[in-house]
Amino acid sequence: MLRSGVIGIIPARFGSTRFPGKPLSMINGKTMIQRVFEQAKKSRCLSRTIVATDDQRIYDHVCQFGGDVLMTSPLHLSGTDRCGEAVRILQDTSNDPSSLKIVINIQGDEPFLDPLQIDQVAALFDHPAVTIATLARLIIRTEELDDPNTVKVVFNNNKKVLTFSRTALPFQRNLPRQQWIDHHPYYKHIGVYGFRLDTLQQIISLPVSPLETAESLEQLRWLENGYDIYLDICDQESVAIDTPEDLLKLSNRTE
Repeated sequence: MLRSGVIGIIPARFGSTRFPGKPLSMINGKTMIQRVFEQAKKSRCLSRTIVATDDQRIYDHVCQFGGDVLMTSPLHLSGTDRCGEAVRILQDTSNDPSSLKIVINIQGDEPFLDPLQIDQVAALFDHPAVTIATLARLIIRTEELDDPNTVKVVFNNNKKVLTFSRTALPFQRNLPRQQWIDHHPYYKHIGVYGFRLDTLQQIISLPVSPLETAESLEQLRWLENGYDIYLDICDQESVAIDTPEDLLKLSNRTE
């Protein structure tokens, strides 16, 4: 169901190091950013879906296909920072800035995003203790454990995150690595985030932390500064496009 005060923001920058112009790359006749936007619009929870970009070409393109878009600074180092600026713009231009309650940060490089994932994240905020929310999926292949691009997440019985890592945690010292997933569940982090508005405003002002630097994982900064992150388990795979080679792998994917 539609949730008042819950908006989705899709950060989209042009100057990706590994894939410049990625949001405007074509996938079966549509750009990546259009596909992400259209998938996000299928969510049953978002009262508004907005692209936040730093590039006039992306801005014009989103306007062309009828999307909602904001221009933001090219200086942001993360999508979270870009979401923070977008929220400030929305508050400055809104007739009722207090109506904005929750922000869902939607990855701009997942063209086949399942809108149910957005709904799952939004539903976590039904619990008053939740200020940051995300998702995880059970890992079923040993190759994922060894892939540093597959971020692993460890959480407690209340689904509160303990840590994230690019390595497999826990280390099972008495078993060969190929048997690890048979004796303990491992989870992949799915990078859709939700924030209560005041929490988002706080975390974008935090300095880069040592754990974040070591793993190159922004969410470790939040944990290191004492912010709790809760998650839900999803069944859907998350397919991110990081390089032109990743895009080629999707060339035969159907709608």
